[in-house]
Amino acid sequence: MSTINNNTNLVESSIVNGGSEYIDFSFAFNDSSFSDRIIHLEIMNDFIEVHPNADSTRHSERRREDIQKDNGPEFNLWIQPPANVSHMQSCLQWTHSGSDDPSLIDLLSDQPDVDDCALHEPQDVEADAMVEVFTAGDEAANLHLDYSAVVKVKTVYVNSAILAVKSSYFYKLFSNGMRESPQKHVPLRIFASEEAPFMELLEFMYNKPLNITSLPRLLDVLLAADKFEVATCKRYCSQVLLNTPMTPESAVLYLELPYTILMDDDVRPLAVAAKNYLIARYKDVTKHQEELMGLPLAGVMVLLSSDELQVASEDEVYDFVLKWAQTQYPRLEERSEILRAKLIPFIRFRYMTCHKLKMVQTCNYFDHKFASKLVFEALYFKAESPHRQRILTAESASTNRLFIERAYKYRPVKVVEFEVPYQQCVVYLDLKQEECANMFPFGRIYSQAFHLGSQRFFLSAHCNMDQQSFYHCFDLFLGMLEKGSASCNVDFEFSVRSKPTLEYIRKYKDNCLLSGESAVGSRNFFATPWTSFMAEDSLFFINGVLHLRAELTIRNKLDLQ
Repeated sequence: MSTINNNTNLVESSIVNGGSEYIDFSFAFNDSSFSDRIIHLEIMNDFIEVHPNADSTRHSERRREDIQKDNGPEFNLWIQPPANVSHMQSCLQWTHSGSDDPSLIDLLSDQPDVDDCALHEPQDVEADAMVEVFTAGDEAANLHLDYSAVVKVKTVYVNSAILAVKSSYFYKLFSNGMRESPQKHVPLRIFASEEAPFMELLEFMYNKPLNITSLPRLLDVLLAADKFEVATCKRYCSQVLLNTPMTPESAVLYLELPYTILMDDDVRPLAVAAKNYLIARYKDVTKHQEELMGLPLAGVMVLLSSDELQVASEDEVYDFVLKWAQTQYPRLEERSEILRAKLIPFIRFRYMTCHKLKMVQTCNYFDHKFASKLVFEALYFKAESPHRQRILTAESASTNRLFIERAYKYRPVKVVEFEVPYQQCVVYLDLKQEECANMFPFGRIYSQAFHLGSQRFFLSAHCNMDQQSFYHCFDLFLGMLEKGSASCNVDFEFSVRSKPTLEYIRKYKDNCLLSGESAVGSRNFFATPWTSFMAEDSLFFINGVLHLRAELTIRNKLDLQ
């Protein structure tokens, strides 16, 4: 709490130092002697949106309690309203529905739009009246609302000039923009949870410093400032929050703010900072998997949008998403809907292994038609030539990141399998020139695993010192993964695409008996020093890419058992 206090003082001092912009009118607040209007606050009980999903409510309550432990007892419990209720009434809980706003999608590096993301339309202050009241009847029935009538009325004396200078909302109210403009007594209906932040907002407009010591209360005021269009208060709150040390809980709360707030120029840096914080903290998905199981939907969507995830392959991303969804959504119907609408659009199926794509098609979380479409699109991309893949990636980069490779620990491969006359596969591995350069002096690059029969194999490229010639060189190896698996007799050969013909040229061929966690291959694969291999006139880099090919054959079918 002291951190927020310190940041509040810092921002306040910057306002004071502004000179003529800061004039303290707090002495005149709610004083009839200095007021020309009377606001009658009609305060209603908070209403509840009745969800059939009790699990989500339980998760929301638990997450709110977690934040209360970190910030003390000063949290105000806000009851979640429907999406089309004004932003001031929006929930500050960690909820599954909190990321329905398109603002989150907009912030996720231009990810594709999600089908069922309903836009929160900006509030129409030119409406029939200033009083924000939901009409009972069909609309309320359709929204499943439960609310009560006015429980108390509070009178507040205000100066219309002071409020109009700070708030576009009140400027329209007190001029000719609204029906109540000529009235001295102005009714304003709000919910009980809005009362405290609204009063703090009014005092802020009289230039009284905000005396707030908790994150949720400051967010409440930010919501009020957005609803009543007080730009200086939005800017103030955003600066204080931006200067406050970020936590996973606060980062998710920021990302779940309503659309109009996150898209505001003064608040958007806060959302970007929250996104960057979560990615930097959790980009090693494997290391933080247990903690990530409790991260809300908004945080998971941010992670999936990043190119910087430190994962072995996209298979690992897919497995994480399924595990998280199963943990958060025990009901299959709800889990399937969340996966399809919110999470699947962020998985880069084009870089998943063929073996994992087969599992996607049989996953009972998706209907067959939807799963088949995902797999078909991924296989179609894999079947394209590397040149065509680069074109597709470049063409789509401005609209989404689904064609972009993440920072995978293992390089994707393209595999063609044959069943007859023998179990055989042809594996293509492409390495960028800068990736090869980064291997010097003793680095390694591993491929994703690929299957042949019941065995899993991988390729690995090394930069090593040649023991005979005493110079660094390029090595290429074939390995088998399963520890303790049966031995396997394999014929294999390595080839590389070379200038000037651009055809694959065989460089190494062998037959060996492979067992679990063993590797065989070619040292000094190009029979040339590393400097010659990496030179600008190298025969092996075509448009900055090294194209490697491995052919594997298992002739004895008994070896596949």
